[in-house]
Parts: sequence; structure tokens; C-alpha cells
Amino acid sequence: MVERLTWRKLALELAFFYLPWIGIGLLVGDLAWWLLLASVLVLLWNFYHQLRLSDWLWKERSLTPPSGAGNWVPLFSGIYRLQKRNRRRRQDLVNLIRRFRNGAESLPDAVVVYDYDGSIVWCNKLAEELLGLRMPSDAGQYIGNLIRTPEFISYLADSDFDHALEMRSPVNASSTLEFRTMPYAEGEYLMVVRDVTQLKQLEGMRRNFFANVSHELRTPMTVLRGYLEMSEDPDMLVGPMWDKAHGVMTEQLTRMESLVEQLLTLSKIEASAKLELDHIVDVPSMLDILQKEAQTLSGESDHKLCFEIDNGLKVYGDDDQLRSAISNLVYNAVKHTPEGAAVTVKWFDSHTGPRLEVIDSGEGIAPQHIDRLTERFYRVDKARSRETGGSGLGLAIVKHALSHHESNLEITSTVGQGSMFSFTLPERLRC
Repeated sequence: MVERLTWRKLALELAFFYLPWIGIGLLVGDLAWWLLLASVLVLLWNFYHQLRLSDWLWKERSLTPPSGAGNWVPLFSGIYRLQKRNRRRRQDLVNLIRRFRNGAESLPDAVVVYDYDGSIVWCNKLAEELLGLRMPSDAGQYIGNLIRTPEFISYLADSDFDHALEMRSPVNASSTLEFRTMPYAEGEYLMVVRDVTQLKQLEGMRRNFFANVSHELRTPMTVLRGYLEMSEDPDMLVGPMWDKAHGVMTEQLTRMESLVEQLLTLSKIEASAKLELDHIVDVPSMLDILQKEAQTLSGESDHKLCFEIDNGLKVYGDDDQLRSAISNLVYNAVKHTPEGAAVTVKWFDSHTGPRLEVIDSGEGIAPQHIDRLTERFYRVDKARSRETGGSGLGLAIVKHALSHHESNLEITSTVGQGSMFSFTLPERLRC
């Protein structure tokens, strides 16, 4: 181990060096010249090591210092230790920055670091996607020049970062972003940007859901309240009037009961955890029962019901959810098909998996409505849906039930000719 250089050690080295020269000078009789010669040699020796040190510091890439002698050994070793320690600290800092950036890249939110004057220091990949930034070319740019919306400029100017900013994405106007900013390091800020489009849509759906439920329940409740108030006067409900009141109240109660039952079914399906799908579902037997129920539902409308069933085709799945999905499709077809028209139900093995098709010959659906049919309470014709007892929840139930079976509802329709509602289950669910 090399010891550090001290005044005592340096004085001893110089004394041992000069003693021989002093002895020679005393013997020869010319001490001054011999001391001068010894000093020149000392200077040349030190200049030589200074040059080697300079070359190592400025030219050499090696971490190992040149070999030295005497009092230069502690100097070379000390600089070597210092460089080694600095390199280790620099590597630790690089690793720390790398871990921070990797962590920031893994976040589900966009992250932007900028200086107090608004100059961008760094951003992650998601920030590039959501805000249109580009690294490293945008490093040092004023963030207000890259995100130029008035709301954002005011947000930066006010510096009131206690509250979040919500605004449209500068890249995609259909997306809503939430900005939160906080002090990060000395003279720097950390901005976290989150895409809250889906949250906003869910909030809207929740508000619409409660509004629709309230509206759907208010009508039958108003009717019932009206007849109950009339019943306070016995003379108002006599003869044919009572028969009419009784029929209307029964109809409205049935409507409310159906709505509540469908709401419970939808909530149960949505709240279901991931299904194992290991239970055998006898779809042919299910369709046989549904055919009889559809015939009863048709009643005097005398629909031409045609069920083409592969009686040997069973699947793995959840019996209740598949029954809800299939029955809603069959009942909807019967309800929305004119009297005497045909309704065809097919259950067969396609080349992509077990497939169900429900084909009606009703009025058809305009293209602008098809994408929204599975929304809760969405109706193409609200007046006609209420006449047929529709709640607007049937296809929402179908959508969620099929999603648990790794399938999707397919809708094709031609106005004036009819519609086909279908789905295909994955091959692996075939028994």
C-alpha cells in the first residue's frame, strides 16, 4: 500500500539525494558546483515525471497511471485513486439516471421534466405520443412553443400547480389530458400527463345510466301513482274502469320488474371475475327451449320461426351468461320483426369456431346506429322500443357476456330488409 506524501518524507528523500553530492563536493573541494549539478538533475527528474503525468492525464485513455519513483509514486497513486473514485461515482450516477428513466418509461403516464424558464430537459416515450414532443431534438426548447393551446400557456404563466389542468390533446382532439406539475429538483419541474378520456367517458356513461334508469322507472311509477290516487275514490274504479286500471298497473309493474331484472343481470355479468370456461353448455337444448319461448312470445303475430341447429355442437362456457346472450338476441328478433315475417336462428360449426346467427326480416338498422347498439339504454326508435317492452339493456348484456367468452357481437343490417346478429366462439371452446 502506498503511503501519502508528507513534509518529513519529502525532506528525507531530498537529504538522502543531496548527501552523496555534498560528500563529493567536500572531497573535491568545489561544493557549490556539485550542489548545482545535483539541483539540475533533481529539476530534470521532476520535469520528466511532470511530462509523463501530463501525457497520462490528457492523452492516455488507460486508468492505470505510469510507473514513478520517489515522491512521484504517492502523487500518481493518489490521482489514480481519485480518478477511480470519480469514475465509480460517475457510473453510479449513470446507473441512477438509467433507473430513473427506465422507471419513468414504465409509468402509465407521460412525464416531462423542464427548467424554471420552461426549457424541456427530458420526457419519456409516452409524452412523445400524447404531446407530440420529440427527444432529443426538443431538449432545450420552450415547452410553450411546442404545446401552444391557450389553456396550457395560461397554466404555465399562472404557475398555480396546486390544481390539475384538463384540456384536449394537442395531438388528438378526441382525447382529454390531465396535467399535474410539481417541483422536482432545484430550478426544475416535473409534469405528469395522464390520458383521462376513458374516465371522462365512464363518468358520462354513469351520469347517463342513472338518468336513464330514473327516466325508465319514473314513467311506470307515475302511472301507478295516478291509479292509486284514483283508487281513493271508490266510484272512480268501478266496472270497465277497474279492468283497464288493473291491466295498465300490471303491465307497468311487469315493465319495472323486467328492467330491474335486466339491470341485475348486467351488473352480475360485469362484476364477474375471469371465467374458467370449463363447464359444458348444451346450446342445442338451450335453443330448443328458446324456440318454444319465442313461439309463445310471437303469439298472434304468427312469425315464421326457423331454427337450424347442429344438435351435436356443445361448447365450454358459462351457462347463465350464454343463455342471457342468446335469449336476448332471439327475443329481440321476434319483437322487432313484423307479423308473419321470418326469424331464422342458426347454430353451426364454422371454420373459425362455433357460430350463432339470428336473422330477422324487420325494418333494418341505419348504419349510424349500429356502433352504438350495445350502449346501455340506446334505442334506434325509442317510442317503438317502449311499445315492445324494450329497455335498451339487452344488447349491452350480450356484449359483456360474449366478452367473457372471448367473442364479439357482429351486426349487419340493411334498411328495409332486416338484420343479422351473430357471434363466433373460439375454437378452443368447442367440446
